[in-house]
Amino acid sequence: MADPGEPGREERGGGTEREPAPTATSPHGGDGTMEEPTATDGGRSGDGMDGEDPNLQQAAKKVKVELKERKEKKHKVDEDEIQKMQILVSSFSEEQLNRYEMYRRSAFPKAAIKRLIQSITGTSVSQNVVIAMSGISKVFVGEVVEEALDVCEKWGELPPLQPKHMREAVRRLKSRGQIPNSKYKKIIFH
Repeated sequence: MADPGEPGREERGGGTEREPAPTATSPHGGDGTMEEPTATDGGRSGDGMDGEDPNLQQAAKKVKVELKERKEKKHKVDEDEIQKMQILVSSFSEEQLNRYEMYRRSAFPKAAIKRLIQSITGTSVSQNVVIAMSGISKVFVGEVVEEALDVCEKWGELPPLQPKHMREAVRRLKSRGQIPNSKYKKIIFH
């Protein structure tokens, strides 16, 4: 038997007729009775996909097919890129292969990058930000080293790179606007 403070079995739905409580999204009326589908809603009772508009179903199928085609195309492009890289790497000399391997293996320590970013911004950063910044830093260092090698060659000197080559490379990149000048701040609004 039910306790005096507890609803009876009939109220919980234990009887022969069940009337679920109305909710904001239910197809029931505000008084707890079921509403019959009318001609304006096309006989749909809010079940979801069953009574969905055929145009929407067709559009959904079209989007799904387009996504599948894009994935296949991207997969094909990725395979082409891999094949091109394999051909390029197979044509490397021994010295080039060693340099390429060192480039691929090199990375900035994630903990140091995270500490640097946090010390500048004053907030904690996610792992994705650290990975992105590490990659950007690697590209930046690669550009500076490449420019330093050009400087070294232009001056008629042979590697290894010296600090004077690096300083000249940074100076040239700044003069071309490829490195922002940290001392000079542009005034956008007067």
